[in-house]
Amino acid sequence: MSTATTTRETTDASLEAPKADELAALLVSKEKPPRPSALSASVTFGWRAMLKIKHVPDQLFDVTAFPIMMVLMYTYLFGGALAGSTSEYIQFLLPGILTMNIVMITMYTGIAVNTDISKGVFDRFRTLPIWRPAPMVGYLLGDMVRYLIAAAVMVTLGLIIGYRPDGGLVGVLLGVALLMVFAFSFSWVWTMFGLLLRTEKSVMGVSMMVIFPLTFLSNVFVDPKTMPGWLQAFVNNSPVTHVASAVRELMAGNWPAADIAWSLGWSALFVIVFGILTMRLYNRK
Repeated sequence: MSTATTTRETTDASLEAPKADELAALLVSKEKPPRPSALSASVTFGWRAMLKIKHVPDQLFDVTAFPIMMVLMYTYLFGGALAGSTSEYIQFLLPGILTMNIVMITMYTGIAVNTDISKGVFDRFRTLPIWRPAPMVGYLLGDMVRYLIAAAVMVTLGLIIGYRPDGGLVGVLLGVALLMVFAFSFSWVWTMFGLLLRTEKSVMGVSMMVIFPLTFLSNVFVDPKTMPGWLQAFVNNSPVTHVASAVRELMAGNWPAADIAWSLGWSALFVIVFGILTMRLYNRK
């Protein structure tokens, strides 16, 4: 019995040895795959973010149903009182409410980052031979698609209920493009909080505390000239006010150089400050 067992083990070992040698030779003979570029790695992670939407379509609620509700509610609730008619008010409101809505949904970037951290996914990302910021940039690229969907929904609804941009298609596209630049930059704030805070509820709570004052204390709904002087000082220097004004003027066919410069300046500041803080936290997490 023992002789037969020994013979079988010897035979199995002799068969496995050539296979191991062949596998080693195969691995050695092949060239090492090239390191992915920063762009390809970021796009791959962006596609991963899009696949999440495919598998959990409920995520599209915030960029479809919520924008529709916001436009209709504020137009028909305040239109008659503030501008005399909804058709007049929508001309002022739509670019502002578009800015407000896109800024508000940027917070979901931080929530997605925090969720992946709690599941341990980031431990795997850090071991990959890729450009270190790629996972973060990928989140933002994926969310850019969500922002574009929300913008398309709101502009289409606005056109249906009476919005008429004097800048035409070019003006609308320029306004949306500037808003996308700002949203991409502003999302870095929430990636930092997603890494810094322990739970997604904490991320959402802090995001609400920042976003609500920033968006409502702006020129999204009314002209700041009717506000008290101390409040005007804050509103007129708010990044949301500068972006909303720039988007409103671009869609109206004008070229608001000062507001565009302020919007791009705020965008650069957010990327420089919060991008650096995010990557430091990511490397230490």
